[in-house]
Amino acid sequence: MGDPPAAHSERSCKPPLIPILSIVAGQSPNPLMNFRTYFFLFLFGLAVPVIIAQFQPIPGYLDSDYYYAGGIQLATGKGFTEPYLWNFLDGTTSLPHPSHSYWMPLASIVSALGMWLTGQTTFASARLFFFLIAAFVPPLTAALAYTFSQKNDIAIASGMLAIFSVYHAPFVGVTDNFSLFMLFGGLYFIIATQLMQDPTRMRNWLLLGVLSGLMALSRSDGLLWLPLTFLFALWRAKKISSFLPHPSPFIFALLGFLLIMSPWYIRNLNLYGTPMAPGGSRALWLENYDQTFVYPPTLITKESFLAQGWDKILDDRLWAMNMNLQSGFAAHGGIILFPFIVAGIIYYRKDDRVKLVTIAWLILFFVMTFLFPFAGARGAFFHAGAALQPMWWTLAPLGLESILVSLRKRGWGNDQNRVVFRSALVMVAMILTVYVVYLRVFTLGWGEIDADYKAVDQFLVEHGIEEQDIVMARNAPGYYLNTGRSAISIPYGGETALLQAAQEFEAYYLVLEPEAVLDPIKDLFQNPDSRNKFVYLGDVDGARIYKLETK
Repeated sequence: MGDPPAAHSERSCKPPLIPILSIVAGQSPNPLMNFRTYFFLFLFGLAVPVIIAQFQPIPGYLDSDYYYAGGIQLATGKGFTEPYLWNFLDGTTSLPHPSHSYWMPLASIVSALGMWLTGQTTFASARLFFFLIAAFVPPLTAALAYTFSQKNDIAIASGMLAIFSVYHAPFVGVTDNFSLFMLFGGLYFIIATQLMQDPTRMRNWLLLGVLSGLMALSRSDGLLWLPLTFLFALWRAKKISSFLPHPSPFIFALLGFLLIMSPWYIRNLNLYGTPMAPGGSRALWLENYDQTFVYPPTLITKESFLAQGWDKILDDRLWAMNMNLQSGFAAHGGIILFPFIVAGIIYYRKDDRVKLVTIAWLILFFVMTFLFPFAGARGAFFHAGAALQPMWWTLAPLGLESILVSLRKRGWGNDQNRVVFRSALVMVAMILTVYVVYLRVFTLGWGEIDADYKAVDQFLVEHGIEEQDIVMARNAPGYYLNTGRSAISIPYGGETALLQAAQEFEAYYLVLEPEAVLDPIKDLFQNPDSRNKFVYLGDVDGARIYKLETK
């Protein structure tokens, strides 16, 4: 079908780059792509999540609850500690305990920055910097797109796709990692563009290492970006040395990574004796998603994993593959953008950045399908892929343009058609975004289905709970946010696990919501008065409340 304009040679990156700092300074090689253009993209990128936020008064789901609660701990001077526990995989036996032993801390740090700035611990304050970060993603995406085509209209289309991001739109402004990963991913590929022009600039290899470290500090799977950086350095090394790969890019990238991650690794060494917290490693041997909450965590072993049989292991991974392929098409590909992203990958397949983003997606898909299938299929693959979105939003209009150019060479269509199709692509993305936001925020209701924890806690106070007493609930960080009371998640493992965890953590009150009723405790929920050690106190907002007798 032929090559698109500004084909994928080294020369295609030669026109002056527009990194984010140049955007702020108002510098541009083309008068149309000036400060005003980028500023409007920034404003629109800020307005959309702020408008959506008016209908999101609470964090809305466990991840966002967790990072917001961690931010409160930091902002109020309590450091990296938690008076709540959302899973038991790190082996913790009491509260409070060291924080972020499974999820990484950067989103909580960013939440705390907003609270420090405003002097308040409200959810609106915690979201402040997430709004700003989300607003930088569209101009950054446009700048990245310009390095491919050197065409203003295509770059603006990419920036608009970053604003109307379909499945990501409800999440970029909440206390989670989506906007962080988008920002870091966009910056990563812009710096990679500079290194395609001049791979000898060691400062840029250092910056790639720093960005890899920031992604690792955001999410555990962000650690994958360091070997991806090494792979990119290996590709570019031939431009530095004619005979042997030059060690400097690898050293500078590793140094940048360690500048960010070494304080966290030192903290983990002091606490756990290893650079990595123990919670994540146990997730390798899960037999189902519910085992994320298993108690005691020592039940999860490689031996028990293998004992379930290879047929079950393979079936789980085939299920995860199906779910992740759907996520790749709908969430990463934005549904309508997917075929054009594929076309862009094909046309620019010789570009090192396109090779890198494709390999990154494939590695993420492999890790989230075969190593961590339950976490991957339940949202981790969607989360982790956010770092690649600026490249997908860049490649979609480029793929459309390449198809239209190829058709034009065959006498079909004209320049006006290209404008119409490009505008239609953006318009459809806008419509899909509005639909997804309406469905996620209004139809389904923003927030997972949790009982009214404030009402539950008032009920417990009326039934004699003391201020220092700990509660078991489906969403432990959410319970803490709503009541200020320490809480642990309901453990997986049946009534025995409930009683063992209650005794270990001195958590003698159980809030059992219908959504938390798994098969091992279904009879307890259906027949609340049938157990001697589970004293049924009553119902509040659909949740059944028990006091546990462990002696």
